[in-house]
Amino acid sequence: MAEKQETGSEELVVAGRHPVAEVLAAHPERVESVLVQKGLKDAATDRILDACRVAGVRYRLAGREELDRLWRGVHQGVVALIVPLDFKTLDDVLAGLHDAPLPLIVALDQVQDPRNVGALVRSLHAFGAAGLVLPKHGSSRLGAGAWKSSAGALAHFPVARVTNLAQSLDRLENEGLPIYCAEAGPGAQSLYAARLHLPAVLVLGNEENGVRQGVAKRCGVKLMIPMPGGFDSLNVAQAGAVIASHFAAARQAPRG
Repeated sequence: MAEKQETGSEELVVAGRHPVAEVLAAHPERVESVLVQKGLKDAATDRILDACRVAGVRYRLAGREELDRLWRGVHQGVVALIVPLDFKTLDDVLAGLHDAPLPLIVALDQVQDPRNVGALVRSLHAFGAAGLVLPKHGSSRLGAGAWKSSAGALAHFPVARVTNLAQSLDRLENEGLPIYCAEAGPGAQSLYAARLHLPAVLVLGNEENGVRQGVAKRCGVKLMIPMPGGFDSLNVAQAGAVIASHFAAARQAPRG
């Protein structure tokens, strides 16, 4: 499966049959045009062209050379030009919190690997989490790697960008939400033993540096994932998926 690439402008390239179909289904208004390789005949491509016709999206046939120029990897003969992700506000994410299947907001503190962000979004979307919060500065751009790793989930999942993450956490705490963070060290509780309350906020930090001090002090509970197998760390997507699954389990647990 292919992915999105950033161009020199604000436009993005989506390549591959599944990613193009996902964007057409979720946000056809953001698709500028679809290019299909000349001579390509198969059911998946026909469905993409049908979706373009239904949504009124422009499409045209193109030579392999043109598609190769737009996309350096495997494009499967299908490329779409779209406008970038439509970021939400913190208020937008808060507005959908209580109606989410898993009322959990995840905030990333200077996570810079786009593939980690995309993979995390894929898991959070699957669990039904409420949204993702990213600081405008120091975060990964949600371009090629993020879209590939998300397997189309970025087209559906609310992502907010905020100017100051610490102040945003203060705002969320004032809304009555407990703030958890994934952070080993003194005072950290085992994820397996901790009592998890929802709705809530979970903060995940950079793999190398963890959560910054100014952000960590806003977190009321530090969670660590026991790893008796001897591995010293998980990447942020893996850690986030593990912790989110425990929040989901807590959500489903019978209340005594």
